[in-house]
Amino acid sequence: MTLDQATDLLRQSLLMVLVIASPMLLIGLIVGLVISVVQAVTQIQEQSLTFVPKITAMFVAAAVLMPWIGMKLLDYTTLLFTSIAN
Repeated sequence: MTLDQATDLLRQSLLMVLVIASPMLLIGLIVGLVISVVQAVTQIQEQSLTFVPKITAMFVAAAVLMPWIGMKLLDYTTLLFTSIAN
């Protein structure tokens, strides 16, 4: 494996991490913003009020997106092994 191949493999790996993590992070961001607006409007400043809905939404998103994540990882692994074999 040359340095160029290793660099390309590292770049592809980091992009895959971003692609896989971004939907759950965006859902957490959106839920956090909504909860923050609700807290600002109602003046309720409870810490668990922000944590519980965000973590619940992220777990639900992870469960819903699991088949898509699995397919992305399977495709990447297949690409990885076929590029190493060549």
